[in-house]
Amino acid sequence: MYRDPVLSLQPLHGVPVAMRPLRVGMIGIGTVGSGTFRVLARNQAEIVGRAGRGIEVVMVAARNLPRAAGIVGDRVALTDDPMHVATHPDVDVLVEVAGGTGPARDWVLAAIAHGKHVVTANKALLAEHGAEIFAAARQHGVAVAYEGAVAVSIPIIKALREGLVANRIEWVAGIINGTTNFILSKMRDEGLDFAAALAEAQALGYAEADPAFDIEGIDAAHKLTLLAANAFGTPVRFADVQVEGITALQGVDVACAEQLGYRIKLLGIARRREEGVELRVQPALVPAAHLMAHVNGSMNAVMVKGDASGVTMYYGAGAGSEQTASAVIADLVDVTRLDGTQAAQRVPHLGFHAHAMNELPALPRAAVCTAHYLRVPVHAASQVEAVAALLAAQRLPVRQLVLAAERPEAGPQVLVLTGPATQGAIDLAVHALQANPAVAGAVTTLRVEALAS
Repeated sequence: MYRDPVLSLQPLHGVPVAMRPLRVGMIGIGTVGSGTFRVLARNQAEIVGRAGRGIEVVMVAARNLPRAAGIVGDRVALTDDPMHVATHPDVDVLVEVAGGTGPARDWVLAAIAHGKHVVTANKALLAEHGAEIFAAARQHGVAVAYEGAVAVSIPIIKALREGLVANRIEWVAGIINGTTNFILSKMRDEGLDFAAALAEAQALGYAEADPAFDIEGIDAAHKLTLLAANAFGTPVRFADVQVEGITALQGVDVACAEQLGYRIKLLGIARRREEGVELRVQPALVPAAHLMAHVNGSMNAVMVKGDASGVTMYYGAGAGSEQTASAVIADLVDVTRLDGTQAAQRVPHLGFHAHAMNELPALPRAAVCTAHYLRVPVHAASQVEAVAALLAAQRLPVRQLVLAAERPEAGPQVLVLTGPATQGAIDLAVHALQANPAVAGAVTTLRVEALAS
């Protein structure tokens, strides 16, 4: 099943290694892989001008070899064995864009053990196995680059590791999943319920047939893990992220948020506190006038607060073949530039050298302190005062308490915006509300994020 065109794999005798093209072996030639191959071919002149060398795909591993041949032509070696690509002596750098975590881990570690640099767009792989992979890369003196794994075309990893290197990063917050942002935009703009918005996302190809990774917040949590590690110099620790998706979100809350002057977005947030670091993915209210509230459709955006830079914001496509390819090829150019340099002279994998990494503890859910939104269903509009009295008894810092605009299908609803309060205090207040006879159903709570300081 392996074909080996002589021209594409023979050494270029008499040509210095530094001048010959960087030879790329690719595992996966699907959406991202085909986009990478296409952009490399189309923009080779610009890429050579920036990298100082050509970048040539010499070998591809794919399940469907005839389909792969139709994409890459007859000058690229094809195989159905990914490990063959990962270990082949004529491959300088492995590009892993097949996805998954088990086999992908083995391929990447094998490539590293054979002295090859690695470029990947696989956020799940690095979120779950990053500590092992980065340690192996340090041991063997190779680079692992992964810009395309976090925010597609947005160069946020480079911004954190290089552009903002002078700063003590205080927080990172982002809309980092295009599928959920598309669904939330549809719910707000067209009044769709969650199920209808999801169905439209699937019909348009924004959501998979099994959308769980997106709508349950897992994909965003994988990406947040990498953002936090680069922002704070902490290890990659996906298990510490508090994850809440959008599956329970109701259209009534989208409408009530609008009434209060807010929009609901699924945010990934990493914030440094004196006691530790918050790592959380959740739907949250954002002020309607805020730039982040206007990131719609499948677009992504990331904000970073540095002590010197202040707040900076990065915006771009949250999905797409060539959009992701843009980041993958940028990583390949970086690898081309550093090839042959000493590992100590390179930008560290997570922005901090290994000896400077720190073990900031992850804060538990109950200790997270933000403003909150509560929607309290009541039997009658006159029971607004009962809700206010109960919250006062709980010593909750209430900033606003109003009756929701009338929605016959929902019944009377009391809307509450609090000042900063710990999640533990909110949970106690909700428990007390649920026990009150004035309350007619389940109390909904969401965090409120100002994203300003």
